Order: sequence, then C-alpha cells, then structure tokens
Amino acid sequence: MSVDLNSDSGEAFSRWELGDDAAMMLIVTSASVACGFHAGDPSVMRRTVELAAEHQVSIGAHVAYRDLATFGRVFIDMDPADLTNAVVYQLGALNAICAAAGTRVRYIKPHGALYNALTHHAAQAEAVARGIAAVDPTLPILCQPGTQIEQAALAHGLTPVIEAYADRAYNPDGTLVSRRLPGAVLHDPDAIAARVVRLATEGVVEAVDGSVVQLQARSICVHGDTAGAVAIARAVRQALDTSGVEVSAFA
Repeated sequence: MSVDLNSDSGEAFSRWELGDDAAMMLIVTSASVACGFHAGDPSVMRRTVELAAEHQVSIGAHVAYRDLATFGRVFIDMDPADLTNAVVYQLGALNAICAAAGTRVRYIKPHGALYNALTHHAAQAEAVARGIAAVDPTLPILCQPGTQIEQAALAHGLTPVIEAYADRAYNPDGTLVSRRLPGAVLHDPDAIAARVVRLATEGVVEAVDGSVVQLQARSICVHGDTAGAVAIARAVRQALDTSGVEVSAFA
C-alpha cells in the first residue's frame, strides 16, 4: 500500500514569510505551489520550484481566486469564462517557472475558498476543469470524493485524485469542518499521525461526532501554513514509515 503526502507550498509573498518550505520538502512527496493569486510571487515561485526539484518532490499548481488580501479564503462569484482564464493564466505562469528550473507541473490542486466552492458549485467546477483540459488534459486534479469538481474532471477527460486532510476535522458527511468553527484545525502531532495511519491502512477517518467516515484517499495533505506544521508533517511521515506504508508521489 502507498500514499502521497502533499503540502501547500510557496505561500510567502514579497517580504512576508509563511511556512518552512525547505523543511517540508524533506518530508512530503508533492508540493502544491501558489501561483501568485492567493499568495506567492515570481521570486517565491521560482525558489519553491527549485527546492522541490532539488528534492525530487512532485510539483502541483495551487490555483486560486485572485485574492491576496484574504489569502484566497473568500468565495468570489466569478464569471465562469473568467475563472477558466484565471486557471489557464496560473498554470502558464507556473509552467514557465518550472521550465526554467528543468522540471514541470504534474498535477493541479485548487486552494481555499475555490477548493470549497468546487465541492458544490457546478458552474465553477466546469470552468476549472475546462481550463485545465485546455492547457494539459493529462494533469490530474486533487479533490474530495462525490463533488462537482470530481464529476467535471471526469467529463473533461481529467483524472480526479481523492485526497484527505491530516490536520482538518471532518463532518459526519465527509466534508471538512468550516474554519470558522472551533476545532476545525487539529494541532496534536501524535493524534494527527495516528489518524493518518488509520486513513492509509483502513480507509476511514473519525468525524467530529465520533462516527466513522469511509475515505479512500491516494494523497493526504499536511498543511504548510499552520502552527507546528513541520512537526506535524514529520510525525505523520515517521508514523507512516513505521507502519510500513510506502510514501510516494501520485504524479
């Protein structure tokens, strides 16, 4: 059995630092790199891509709404054509940065409010899938199961890859607990590591009410911007290695 560990990466901006990408690249197998819309800038993008290439970490485009002010965490009711073009634009930027570093984009992961919208917003899901397919239909997309983006990806010949979250609480229906609610983000490295091992080996995760949610995930996200992110990621990686779970990139 094998699982991928992905982390949001390159989320600094200008002189504003966020996360420890250098440390995370020693732990994760995939790095979702911000493309300048919710975070990141050309210099941050290039530095992050070069780090990933150096450590043979798979690179994904972390596409988002154009929203630096709130870190891409506020829903924007975009015209679908504009959203398609925004995805194409971000992919183009990261593709060029990757080419300069002798590597390439291998997958897509929507960010923040866009990721959440794509679970239920059919028009935006269609727009994002259309943008990816227009640039490179071989690129897989990370998503949650049973969502609008999973359906749209399949309709456009893309490959949806189901992911789970190491450090986020789950509702009984398998959706993520809103960040606005207490307990939405988990912080105990040992508890997080144990639930990730259970996810990888049993395909289940415990919801906030104690019920068990079935979740067969090929990739597990360990956020790079939460408090104690590196310690959490290390604990997760060590627990998976100790449990005999192979940790390898899905793309």
